[in-house]
Amino acid sequence: MLNYKAPQRDVAFVMDELLGFFEHYERLRFADATPDMVKAILQEGGKFAENILAPLNAVGDTEGCSWNDGVVTTPKGFKEAYQQYVEGGWPAMSQPLEYDGQGLPYSLSSILSEWFSGANHAWAMYPGLSQGCIETILAHGSDSQKQRFLPHLIAGRWTGTMCLTEPHCGSDLGLLKTKAEPLPDGAYAITGTKIFISAGDHDLSDNIVHVVLARLPDAPAGTKGISLFIVPKFNVSDGGEITTPNSLSCGSLEHKMGIKGSATCVMNFDGARGYLIGEPNRGLNCMFTFMNAARVGVGLEGLAATEAAFQGAISYARDRLQMRSLKGPVNKDKPADPIIVHPDVRRMLLTQKAIREGGRALAMYCTQQIDLTLYSEDADVKAAAEAKLALLTPIVKAFLTETAQECASYGMQVYGGHGFIKEWGMEQLARDTRICTMYEGTTGIQAIDLLARKIIGSQGELLRQFVNEARAYCEGQNEARRFSAWTDALLQHLDEWLQLAQGVAEKAKTNPDEIGAASVEFLMYSGYVCLAYFWLRIAVTAKEKLDSQIGDNDFYQAKLHTAEFYFERLLPRTRSLATSVSAGADSLMTMPEASFYLG
Repeated sequence: MLNYKAPQRDVAFVMDELLGFFEHYERLRFADATPDMVKAILQEGGKFAENILAPLNAVGDTEGCSWNDGVVTTPKGFKEAYQQYVEGGWPAMSQPLEYDGQGLPYSLSSILSEWFSGANHAWAMYPGLSQGCIETILAHGSDSQKQRFLPHLIAGRWTGTMCLTEPHCGSDLGLLKTKAEPLPDGAYAITGTKIFISAGDHDLSDNIVHVVLARLPDAPAGTKGISLFIVPKFNVSDGGEITTPNSLSCGSLEHKMGIKGSATCVMNFDGARGYLIGEPNRGLNCMFTFMNAARVGVGLEGLAATEAAFQGAISYARDRLQMRSLKGPVNKDKPADPIIVHPDVRRMLLTQKAIREGGRALAMYCTQQIDLTLYSEDADVKAAAEAKLALLTPIVKAFLTETAQECASYGMQVYGGHGFIKEWGMEQLARDTRICTMYEGTTGIQAIDLLARKIIGSQGELLRQFVNEARAYCEGQNEARRFSAWTDALLQHLDEWLQLAQGVAEKAKTNPDEIGAASVEFLMYSGYVCLAYFWLRIAVTAKEKLDSQIGDNDFYQAKLHTAEFYFERLLPRTRSLATSVSAGADSLMTMPEASFYLG
């Protein structure tokens, strides 16, 4: 069984030494987010992940959720763990003071989100969905809706969901059929069926607040005719008290490949009482508040899986004795050497380590930008952060989840045949992680969002802004020149990144399929370049710490070794990706559809 440990040291490095989180918090006037306070919060959060959630991970996979006559029961221990989570005040940590939150930064709570997911992905789904529900109501709800729903959601007494797709829709939400009929008192009767609803029903909280997309009677067709509604499991009085059951139910649970402890529901709304959020027919715009928060959250799930896979693999590789080193026996008093001496095992471990630590720097950089969008009083600072997030959100979501598949697979591979055996936990991790590339829009959807909407849609401006930041770092940091080969490689990739985007944009003027044909490889190329930027910064910071002789030399030296591996063994993956991006759409699109069925 996996023995998850919260990566306290690496998070402390990124927060304090790499990205300057405490200066960041001071600029945003978070007086309570002092180093001592943050350290105490992370220590307690780490204990909760390690001691409460991790032991339930295999339990959730073995037992799964059960459905009986519309009632969903979570696996043994899940409810008690959730009660401890609420009693510890964790749901309220980064929420506004005016609704009984603790007023701490979003970026701080996001660290705990990664750890909770790494310890127990299925359990972490329940509170994870509530975050997007809260943000949606905060951004678009009326004052009365906020007063009625937010205090309970923020306290964790109630949880939230996102009800988007339907059996015939998939990701094409313009096809949805769920109806919203006006009622005399200003509420709406919601009727329809939603599928794939994570945490759609369960026994953890007193109420469940569904955020539901539906159509008004006079709505235009397609995505322009979608509205957004709050639909609670139990009706709620004006004062926020639970009254009667609403007309909705869980029709069944999905039988899934992984995260079996998370209730993925088919939800039936049978004239359920709901409340319009935002303007009529603007629901999809409002829903993007939920989806953007969720996309960053799913990227953190991918990072969490990479962390868990690395922890399991490194522990096993140190202990497992098998064959001798190619250079000769390392442990002469034992019958074989630990497998960590073998180059191929090190290749897999270093790949996990490089993605784990570079990915964490990228993800925490993004949560830092989210802080700025939420809390900065400087309009220019806020706008710059929003521009960075527009570019980086699809990269974080898709790249960190695609690489998580690779890292989870390597976790199994390091174990050899034992990795395929349930008791070790690695096969569960691989199954649990697989969903992450599909949540909140598949990798293909994220890639089109990045290339078409964000880059081409801004005439390249969003990409240029980030490229200019990375260039300025390379050219303005004397320490970066100590790693001239890596700095030069990054600068060359930054230029190529712009050229690739421009090349696709030009081709797309005459053939729009060029965007779809290039988009996934372009997104993965983008991810590797982003990680190269952060690995250069990590290397510079580590070298500065080594030169200052402040201690922890092994930690910083390991950063330099991993940076070397990244630039020499992983960044070159961009060569094949760049070739594919430039190849054009013909090899994909010219074969007749009927030819797919031949042979």
